[in-house]
Formats: sequence, C-alpha cells, structure tokens
Amino acid sequence: MKKIWLYTLLFLALPGVALAQEEAEGGGFVASLDAGFSTFVGYIFDVLFFEVAGFPLIVLWLIGGAVFFTLRMGFINLRAFKHAIDVVRGRYDDPAEEGEVSHFQALSAALSATVGLGNIAGVAIAITLGGPGATLWMTLGGFFGMSSKFVECTLGQKYRTVKPDGTISGGPMHYLAEGLAEKGQATLGKVLSIMFCFLAICGTFGGASMFQSNQSFGAVSNVIDIPGWLYGLILVTLVALVIIGGIQRIGMVAGTIVPVMCLVYVAASLWILLVNVTEIPAAFGTIFSQAFSPEAVGGGFVGVMVQGFRRSAFSNEAGIGSAAIAHSAARTEEPVREGIVALLEPFIDTIVVCNMTALVIVITGVYANPEFAELGGAELTSVAYGTVIGWFPALLAISVFFFAFSTMISWGYYGERSWGYLFGDRSLIIYKVLFLMAIFIGSIANPASVIDFSDGMLLAMAFPNLFGAYFLAGDVARDLNGYMKRLNRGQMPTFAERQQQMQV
Repeated sequence: MKKIWLYTLLFLALPGVALAQEEAEGGGFVASLDAGFSTFVGYIFDVLFFEVAGFPLIVLWLIGGAVFFTLRMGFINLRAFKHAIDVVRGRYDDPAEEGEVSHFQALSAALSATVGLGNIAGVAIAITLGGPGATLWMTLGGFFGMSSKFVECTLGQKYRTVKPDGTISGGPMHYLAEGLAEKGQATLGKVLSIMFCFLAICGTFGGASMFQSNQSFGAVSNVIDIPGWLYGLILVTLVALVIIGGIQRIGMVAGTIVPVMCLVYVAASLWILLVNVTEIPAAFGTIFSQAFSPEAVGGGFVGVMVQGFRRSAFSNEAGIGSAAIAHSAARTEEPVREGIVALLEPFIDTIVVCNMTALVIVITGVYANPEFAELGGAELTSVAYGTVIGWFPALLAISVFFFAFSTMISWGYYGERSWGYLFGDRSLIIYKVLFLMAIFIGSIANPASVIDFSDGMLLAMAFPNLFGAYFLAGDVARDLNGYMKRLNRGQMPTFAERQQQMQV
C-alpha cells in the first residue's frame, strides 16, 4: 500500500515539474487545461441552474425543504439547541455503544467539511455579487438549514450499516435505498441512492478538492511566493497521509484543527468588530436595507436573495446529505440524538462564522472599493481583515490552508463511502488517486470555473437526498416525538447517571 501511495505522488510530481517549465515559457498546458475545463463546466451549469421565476430551481428546492422540515419537526432547531450542546459536551457518550467516533468527533469531522473557505471566500463572493444584503438571506438559510441537517443526519444513523470489521457505512445512499424500500419504493430508492453517490463523487472532486485548493492558493500566494503546481503537490501529500487512516484518523485530526482554527478566526473577527464597535449598527442597517432593495447589486431583490441562499447552502451543506455520512459513524444507539448534534453545524458555520466575516467586509467597505474589484473571494476577505490588522493576511493564509485541508480530508471520506457503495471497497485506490489529482488540478485552474463546477455538483446532491427525505420525514417526526418525551420525563439519563445506577 505504501508503494502505491509513493507511485501516486510521483505520478503527480512529474507533471508538476513540467508545469514549472510551462509557466516559465508562458503556461501553454495550463491555458489549454483551463480552456477545456471552462467549456465543460459551462455545459453543466446550463443544465443544473435553469431558473423558475428568477430563482435557480436548486435554490428553491433547498430552501423549500429546509422550511418544510423546520415546520414538520416543530422548530427543532430552537427547542433542542441546549440539548445538542449537552450531547456534544459528552454527557451522553458511552464508549460501549456501537460506532467509530464520539459525538464531538463526528461533529468536528462534519464541521471540518463545512467551516472553511465557504465562510471566508464564499461570504466575500456573495457580497461582491449580491451586495451586503445577501448576508441576511444567508443567515436565514442557515437557520432553516439546521432542521435539514437534523433530518438527514438522524436518517444517516438510523439506516447505517456496521461491517464485520466494525467500520461504519452510512449516509443518504443507505437511507434512500433501505428507507424507501420500506415504503414500497425499492426501485425509486435504488435509483436515488445511485444518483446521490455519483453526484457526491463529482462534488468531492469539485467543491472538496478543486475549490479548496484553488481558493486557498489565492490566499497563501498573497503571503508566500509559491507556484500553484508546488502548492498543489504539498496539499496532495498532506491529504494522502490522513485519508488512508479512515474516519477515525480524520475525526482525530479534525477534532484538533477545527476548534483551534475557528477560535483563531473568530477571535480576530471579534477584535476587528470591537475596534469598530460604533460602526456595527450602520453595518447591520446596510445589510437589512440592501436585502430588500430593488436596486441592489446582482439582479435586484431576487438576485440578492439567490446569492445569499446559494452561498448559505454551499457553506453549511444543509440538505445536501454529505454530513449524514460523517454522523452515521458516531457511537450512539439513539439516531435522533445524533441528528440533534448535527443541527449545530449550520448555526456555527453560517449564523456565527459567516456573519462575522460579512460584518468585517461591510464595515471595512472593501467590497465597494474599485481597487479590489478583481480580487477573488479569499483574497478580498484577506484585504478586509488586513485593513485593521496589518499582519492578519499572514495569519489568514495559515487559517485558510488548514480550513481547506480539513475540508478535503472530510470530503475525501464522503467520496470514499460513495465510491465504495457503487464500486466496492476493493477499488477505493482508484478513487483516492483521482481525488488527489483533482486537488492538484484545482491549484492551477481558473477560479470562476472551479466555483461553478463546485456549486453545480454539490448542490445537485440535494435533488435525490431531499426527495427521499420528504418520504421519510414522517418517520423522523415520530422518532423525534418519542425521544423528546423520554428526555422531558427524565427517562434519558446521562452516561454518568447510568454508571451510578449500575453501581447501586
């Protein structure tokens, strides 16, 4: 196995050396690759993002599902919030229960796939294209998305498969096939599960590899003079060292990186907001007024709303089904409990981190400065923070690198489970080589093409996922009612309380 990975890195390194020469002579290969990729993405984008009354159908599908689940589950995103924090703190963790990771590690692994460049680059892109008002719609998307996360991650736990070696396989591919089969729709469920896996694999190659390496390179290259091909090779090497260890190693690495990086980024954001505390009310006023302004950037009211919802979905991935793959591996015998843990993701990712980024960008005014009109998402955020903290671009470059890295390793696992479901675990080495190649290509491709490809593949996963979740929502609601009744009656003791009862 070690030889296979060595050959893979050599396979990627040889084109890298050639690219160095190409760049020195004008970058003919890079230009050809980018032109072909841009054409390919254009066809995909036209198919996936046709509009209904000015709204891309996929955006309506995601937001409609999120609102439906919020109402159907009785605003679970509000009434179970405190319990979610208790579970993440480990109060209900039982090492003897079946699974591979703890509640906290499952949350960290899923968060590592969402908290990252969507919060740094995605927010800047939303404001650039839709104006500051996009922030309000992005926040609402995150609020309702908490309920979508609850439903899909509860289902991921409920229909997971435990293999003979103790490893877990779960996610939409399982609850679409098995859950719909229980409803007498076995053929439909199988078709949806295959569709989901195919899109997840493509989404992994786009949003989880190309987009991450592309946007992180933009931030890092502002601080360190490094060619794209070399940066891509460094990422490939580091990601390869982690993904060969499976979800346990991913959970361990993510459990370390995500809290630290979030703390650093949030601390810097809070510092900038405190320094400019008198400007915060005006910033909120700008966000609210432009959220409903027909003269707003990006197509008026509809354009602002679309950009906000679109970036929210891309950032927190609610409704896409990806997080259910990570949460299915958590140690628990209560599927609803893991779903409740999962609803924290959009809150942390979108309502907290994204809003901090948006406020800094609006307060500093860099989004409206013609001098920065050509900058990419991560680069614009770097400039915004750098206007207040001169040395922050260097720290942001480090944060961006680790955010991108953590997203890649988690999504690498998502794609691996989807590939294994379709083609079997014996062929996983093929998937891993392709995944690493996608990371490398992303470091040298055109940002616009990468962003469109990422949005297309990631958001398209919501079609099969939410279609099946609608069928199974009634079952989830019944399970939730039973769980909450037991919790409110005191019939759900913590692990420490169970230990005390056993000793007595």
